[in-house]
Amino acid sequence: MADFEFKEKYNFDDLVQIMRRLRAKDGCPWDAEQTHESIKANLIEETYEVIEAINKKDSDLLCEELGDVMMQVVFHAQMESEKGVFTIDDVTDGVCKKLVERHPHVFGTVRVDSVDDVLTNWEQIKNQSKNRKTTTQSMLSVPKELPALMRSSKVQGKAKKVGFDWGTIEPVYDKLDEEIAELKEAVAQKDKAHIKEELGDVLMTVVNLSRFIDCDAEECLNLSVDKFINRFSKVEQFAQDRSIDIKSAPIDKLEELWQEAKTFER
Repeated sequence: MADFEFKEKYNFDDLVQIMRRLRAKDGCPWDAEQTHESIKANLIEETYEVIEAINKKDSDLLCEELGDVMMQVVFHAQMESEKGVFTIDDVTDGVCKKLVERHPHVFGTVRVDSVDDVLTNWEQIKNQSKNRKTTTQSMLSVPKELPALMRSSKVQGKAKKVGFDWGTIEPVYDKLDEEIAELKEAVAQKDKAHIKEELGDVLMTVVNLSRFIDCDAEECLNLSVDKFINRFSKVEQFAQDRSIDIKSAPIDKLEELWQEAKTFER
């Protein structure tokens, strides 16, 4: 590539130009044949890798992973640019205008006294710009593609803003007991569709409970998954040390090892 300028340090414009070159006829065959649909999962993967870097408090990794997310944004924008629909500059213009519009307390004359005021203004301006006049419309705007626990929390949060929420946590506990009882009944009836419905209600109520105790349901579940893996690794270790075949061992023996693993954690 005789016309490519190698640099010691590249900037955002260079990234745009590199992606344009990769998608060109004389560029990379793989990059050239990609579509929004073929690489959409990559954007999700890269986003979660950013979260991983944040959780690890690894700044070097965070810098790298943010670059990967940025590359995905430029990739998608380049596809639309080739069709004459919009460019990466339009993407930048749009988000800048959105930030200015939704921060009237910074770029305008609106006065705010708290973070809650900022969030309220943001939501109101967002609904106005999207022409959302009802809470239902606001709920429907929450993407179905979000993890279900996260989507549930966001939808419930929108209901709370119009007062559709329990005043205290006690009724939430009662509701959870009620939903579990209904799930047990559905299981006893062996009605698969009903079981799915009632299990969903249980999960929805658990998310509601997580909001009341100010815990993120998605994060809590991930912590429990990690805990399960750690305990199971101890169970495997104990079984191996005692020549116990996990696959054929009775469940009471495995439960014994599990309880031992829990004790080991403490």
